[in-house]
Amino acid sequence: MSTVLVTGIAGTLGRLLVHRLREDHRIVGVDRREVPGLRRNIRFYAMDIRRNRCESIFRGREIDAIVHLNILHDFTQDQHELHSFNVVGSQRLLDYAARYGVRKVVFLSTANVYGARADNPQYLKEEAPLLGGESYSEMRSLISADMLVSTFFWRMPDVETVVLRPTHIVGTVRNGPMAYLSLKTTPVAMGFDPMIQVIHENDVVEAIVAALRPGVRGLFNIAGSSAAPLCTLLRYLGKRPLPLPYPLLVKLAQRAWGTGRAHMPAAEIDFLRYPCLVDVSRASQELGFEPSMTLSETLESIRSLVATA
Repeated sequence: MSTVLVTGIAGTLGRLLVHRLREDHRIVGVDRREVPGLRRNIRFYAMDIRRNRCESIFRGREIDAIVHLNILHDFTQDQHELHSFNVVGSQRLLDYAARYGVRKVVFLSTANVYGARADNPQYLKEEAPLLGGESYSEMRSLISADMLVSTFFWRMPDVETVVLRPTHIVGTVRNGPMAYLSLKTTPVAMGFDPMIQVIHENDVVEAIVAALRPGVRGLFNIAGSSAAPLCTLLRYLGKRPLPLPYPLLVKLAQRAWGTGRAHMPAAEIDFLRYPCLVDVSRASQELGFEPSMTLSETLESIRSLVATA
C-alpha cells in the first residue's frame, strides 16, 4: 500500500479522488481549508503549502506520490497572491519531492493554458506553446506553474512526473464553466460558435488514477469523448443563448466581474469566440485513458445542476 499526498483535498476533485484511492492507498491530505467528515484513516494537515512547516509532513514519513490539486483558479485574487500560491507553492512541493525521494508527482493543470485563439490548429498537441496569458494576465500564474512542473519532468528523470491538462471540467465542481452554464440566459459572442470540449469530473479523477500507475510519466491532454459547438451544448442543457456583439460582451463581463456578480473574467470571453481543442491521442496510447462518459451522458449528468443553480 503506497502513501499518496493529495494537496487541495478540500476541493471537489480532492474529495472525489480520495474516495477513489482510499481503499488501495494511504492518504495524506493538505489544504488550508478545513475538511469536515474525513475518514479516520486519512491523515489531514490544515496548512498552506507555502509555509515552511509543510516540510514536516515529509519528515519521518515515506511519501510515494504527490497529487497536486491545490492551485488557485479564483481570479478575484490579486496577481501577487495568485503567483505566490500557484508558483511558489508548487516550487516548494517539487523541492520536497526531490529532497525526500518522492517517486511520483502528478500535477493537474488545465488546457486553458494554450489559450483560445483564431489561429489555433484544429487540435493542439502537448508541444504547442502556452499562449493563454497573452491577453489574460490572470492565467499567467497557471502557465508558470505548468512550466515549472514540466521543467521538473526533464530536470529530475528519477521522478515520474505527470502533467495533466484537462479541458473544461463539469460536474459538481464549482468553476468557471459550471458558473457560466448555470446562468439562466447565457450570453454568446455574436457571429461565433466555437467547438467546445468538456470532461466530467469523474473522468478527470480516473485520469489522475491512471497517472499514478508505476512507469507513467509525461505531459497529457485530457478531454471528454467528443467536441460540439457551444450553442449545441447550450440547447441540450435547455439554455437560451443571448448573442451579443463582442465589444458589448466584454464590457458587460468587465462590469459584472468588477462587482463580483460574474465568475468569468472578461478575458475568458475569448473561449466563447475561438476554439481551444486538444489532441488526446497521447493520453489514449501512453496513459491508457479513455473517458467513460459520452458527451450526451456528461451533459445529462449536469442538466439538473445547471437548471437549479
